[in-house]
Amino acid sequence: MTIKCAIVDDEPLAVELLASYVNKIPFMQLMGKYGNAIDALNGLSENPVDIIFLDIQMPELNGLELSRMLPETTRIIFTTAFEQYALDGFRINALDYLLKPISYADFLESCNKALQWFKLVHQAETKPVDEVTSIFVKSEYKLLQINLDDIRYIEGLKDYVKIYTEQSQHPILSLMNMKAMEQMLPASRFIRVHRSFIVNKAKIREIDRNRIVFGSVYIPIGDSYKQAFQDFINR
Repeated sequence: MTIKCAIVDDEPLAVELLASYVNKIPFMQLMGKYGNAIDALNGLSENPVDIIFLDIQMPELNGLELSRMLPETTRIIFTTAFEQYALDGFRINALDYLLKPISYADFLESCNKALQWFKLVHQAETKPVDEVTSIFVKSEYKLLQINLDDIRYIEGLKDYVKIYTEQSQHPILSLMNMKAMEQMLPASRFIRVHRSFIVNKAKIREIDRNRIVFGSVYIPIGDSYKQAFQDFINR
């Protein structure tokens, strides 16, 4: 697998350093170098890449602003001298965060993480969804594998999902919308019952007045989902 990448940084020395690192890694292919975010935005629209090594502090348009304008399929690895930006990077769902000065060892580790990410995405895209037994989700810069059998239900909160499992008292938080989450799950095993809830069919034990009961938690069945849920119950 080859990963196409670009570097965006207003410091020429930083650009050349990262370019030299990229050239040492066989699975990385450098497609572009940009000295500011505006040039990058124009160039990347014509020559999209898989990964962008993106500096945050730049004039006119900073890296955080640029990241919000890029396609969802383009992954971001932030490169910056300021550690306080890490939380912002998480909110934007960055793949990784490299603190300057960046060593080759740290850069290589980040690239290997990116390689694993794209391999998992490729496997998910090529494997029929009904054959999937587990999913990978990103949570706090880590990829977590979750067995579908362990999932009880999933709750959507704006741009995040909370995944409740049998194995943990606390939910797994991931930056993802409910539509994307629903597409990852096999419809033969999971059903959306509300705009904010997806449940594991096999975990349903009790239904009380149009609510699914999980212990002390009551999950409502939305009006637009009632017919599909009733069809499931009848089957």
